[in-house]
Amino acid sequence: MQPAGPTPPETGPGKPRSARTPRADALRNRDKLIQVARAAFASGDGTVVLEGIAREAGVGIGTLYRHFPTREALVEAVYAAELDDVTGSAPALLQELPADAALRAWMVRYAAFIATKRGMADTLRTAWASGRIATPATRERITSAIAAILARGAEDGSLRPDVEPEDVTVMLLGIFLAGTTGDTPARTERLIDLVMDALTPR
Repeated sequence: MQPAGPTPPETGPGKPRSARTPRADALRNRDKLIQVARAAFASGDGTVVLEGIAREAGVGIGTLYRHFPTREALVEAVYAAELDDVTGSAPALLQELPADAALRAWMVRYAAFIATKRGMADTLRTAWASGRIATPATRERITSAIAAILARGAEDGSLRPDVEPEDVTVMLLGIFLAGTTGDTPARTERLIDLVMDALTPR
């Protein structure tokens, strides 16, 4: 009598199975939904309709809701993807520019991101206030980018060494999220100049 070999995995109906990774087509659908939503929020054409996003992405509304059960969930995913792009620009700017110029260029880019995502920012602001969307992940991305630039500026003397990156994050969010659709580029430039003035060594 031969010894029993390893027990084969039980995969029949009703049998326990290990957690499965998302299917490739499901990941493609999710990425496509985020891509379409990013373009829709960037267009500034008013309220973004979820049914329109699903249709443009080539999926049913049920598929959208499986990935993003609420509008806030979709907005959070889009915002995180956009923030990856914005905060990911910090290292490149530091390679091209002195630290103080890099910080200013980064703030201009971040201000443009907020301005062109006005509808999404409003949804996020409401969700943050109600606690439906947690803020640490996005705040950490912003603060990490700012910290890297501040650290370089402290080294070369172009930025104050005694500034907490989180304080700058709070200041920028307060400025840009409190803006209105009537804000002009000139006003945004003036506000950024005020922030830079506060961060420049005396």
